[in-house]
Amino acid sequence: MRYVYLIFFLFVFAAISILGFRGSKTTKPPLEVFSDMDRMPKYMPQGESSFFSDGRTDRLPVDGTVARGTFHEDEYLATGKVGGDFGSGFPLPVTNELMERGQERYDIYCTVCHGAAGDGNSMTKKYGMLAVADLTTQRIADYTEGNIYDVIANGRNTMLPYADKLSVEDRWAVVLYVRALQRAATGSVEDLTPSQKEELGL
Repeated sequence: MRYVYLIFFLFVFAAISILGFRGSKTTKPPLEVFSDMDRMPKYMPQGESSFFSDGRTDRLPVDGTVARGTFHEDEYLATGKVGGDFGSGFPLPVTNELMERGQERYDIYCTVCHGAAGDGNSMTKKYGMLAVADLTTQRIADYTEGNIYDVIANGRNTMLPYADKLSVEDRWAVVLYVRALQRAATGSVEDLTPSQKEELGL
């Protein structure tokens, strides 16, 4: 029987020697039988790799990659294009709510450069940025809705893309508001209906 106690004592002594007392602190790595893949080999950001020919661990997304939650089956809605060409018209219902949303987004992201009226008379122009497009010119008024959408999403010339700031729906809302600014800049009394003229006392 004393051999049993002796073996038990030796086992406890060995366990304490290896594992330490419960609650005690140590800088030694833990003794693991199964690591459960806690410490898998991995590449660190901007690290080096001999696996890839360029020696970099960071990889660019595969061509055609679409971020989760951003895929739209409607090509025109998502890109402003139909079969590779810029399309015309709005893929969303034109409502007062969409117009108000477009005005709100325009005021936040566009007014600083294009001005509240879309004519380019803005804060940035006052500080020397002269290459700002006047959205009310006939040249831009002749753009199709899909073309304007593409400029908002992907940028053009000195204008940066806003695809990361405006959702697909918000881009179309801004297109709608830009059309309203263009119409306001070129409108005349003759565009009013008789009842509207009467209401304004014209």
